[in-house]
Formats: sequence, C-alpha cells, structure tokens
Amino acid sequence: MTGSPEPSPAGAGGARQLRLVVHAEDLEAAVAFFRDALGLAPELDLTTPTDGGDARVVVLDAGRATLELVNSAQRALIDRIEVGADASREIRVALEVDDARTATAAALAAGADQVAPPTLTPWGSLNARIEGPAGLQLTLFEQVEPE
Repeated sequence: MTGSPEPSPAGAGGARQLRLVVHAEDLEAAVAFFRDALGLAPELDLTTPTDGGDARVVVLDAGRATLELVNSAQRALIDRIEVGADASREIRVALEVDDARTATAAALAAGADQVAPPTLTPWGSLNARIEGPAGLQLTLFEQVEPE
C-alpha cells in the first residue's frame, strides 16, 4: 500500500465533511434501522412544510467519513473474499463497528438481509455484508488487526 498524501485544509479546497445523501421511500423505517439497530446518533432532524407534503431530512452521525475508490478488479476481489461471488453495486456503504458479529445480528434483527456472514479478510478486518433499507448494500466491518 502506498503512503497517503497530507490532507489539504478545508479552506484550500479540501472537503470538510463527506455527507452521503440517500433517498428512503420509508424514511421512518430507515431512520429506525440506522439509528436504533446500528447506533448512528441523530445530528439534525428537520421538517419543512411544502405544497407536496412535509419535506424531512435526518442527518445521522456515522463517525469519520472517507471516500474509498476501487477499480473493477479490487471490487471483484473484495466480493470474492467477503461474499464468495460478485455481489457489489456501484455504491456500497461500509461502516466500521466495534463488534461486527453483534452489529450484524442487530441489523438482521431490524430487518436487514444477510448477503454474507462476518468473514476475516486478508487486510485484518472482520467484514459482514448485508442488504439494508433504502436499497443500500452495507459492509459492517471490525478492524481486528492493524491495517
């Protein structure tokens, strides 16, 4: 793995925050899943009356954000290791958790579908793949060895 460049300061063109915006037809169910089952803390819950009904946005704190860009070969490698077959979509959300097995059990109990159980990867993480609400495929990962 090559070294990482120093981040640029936000005032010099660097981003201050990565905010992944997901449309959820059933917003209440999606909020309950991510807030209650996965423990993401609410930062903002705003409702604005409109002619088309109440517009609502809920922002949940998911910790530190990074943008992981992979080529097709890396995506296929990750799928083979985590799932055993091609399973990824163009976007997959990976959430680092304290305990991948416990988080996966909580997600499944809250209605997620399991794609693959927690699996130890060559890069030292325990990764589980699930299908969550709002059409999101999620990897719940626990870093068990240094990256």
